Amino acid sequence: MKKIDETNKAIIRHLADGRKAFSAIAEELAITENTVRSRVYKMIEDGVLHITGLVDPEFFPGMQVVMMGIKLKTLDLERKAQEFIKLRGVISAVVVTGRYDLIVQIALCESEGLSLLDFFKVELAKVSEVLEVETFVVYQSHNYHVPLTF
Repeated sequence: MKKIDETNKAIIRHLADGRKAFSAIAEELAITENTVRSRVYKMIEDGVLHITGLVDPEFFPGMQVVMMGIKLKTLDLERKAQEFIKLRGVISAVVVTGRYDLIVQIALCESEGLSLLDFFKVELAKVSEVLEVETFVVYQSHNYHVPLTF
């Protein structure tokens, strides 16, 4: 794993607002705009940085965000996480410690043809070796944003 230097960390902090101009970042960090641009593009290429639009799900009628704790019958957790990430509606799948093997984050929208029941019947059914699933429906959020998946 590559180490991220202090300059890259500072650039990333400035990109909390993904619309901030490279020229403004360069000026504040006392480096050239070209340095900022090349470092950002390199971090994107390396998979270190993703600049994306996120939305507050509360502003999208019918949108529902769900976290799922998943217990599996296998210890091949990385492979199973990759299977989950391919399912419709899945935002992320992470391997965790504790009572679950994976935590899967899902964005659903009935008007787009994907309810929680649809997810269970159609999408989750595609994954074998699932032992147990516990859902955590997000009813209210604070400073929480997700990608728009539909």
